[in-house]
Amino acid sequence: MRFVMAVIGCLLCAQVYAHQWTPTYPKVTGSFVPGIYQAKMYLWNNRKDVSYYTFEVFDEDFLPVPFATAERTVQLDYLKKKEVVIYFRETDYLRSVYICSRSMILQGDVSRTVVSSRICSKIR
Repeated sequence: MRFVMAVIGCLLCAQVYAHQWTPTYPKVTGSFVPGIYQAKMYLWNNRKDVSYYTFEVFDEDFLPVPFATAERTVQLDYLKKKEVVIYFRETDYLRSVYICSRSMILQGDVSRTVVSSRICSKIR
């Protein structure tokens, strides 16, 4: 019993940091190009150890869906915010379910305590 209490105590004292990817349920609207849709997302970096992020779009089975954006990988400094616009063709938009951002760990910065995080928003 003491062991269980010690483990719970350690877990409660641990801090977890992740980035923010908002809105949770993005609204997809038509863009200025016919047949192309867009979703505006906001990325906020709350991690000192990570400054690069990449974006992904998945269907309901978490299979990749083609999309376009100004930058697939962005550098975002600690406590900074960036707007990211994701573009879809109409056929790809209809099967898209999740828009995700994933933190990228630099190869030289890998240590036992660094964790890569993926945060997904569900398209309405």
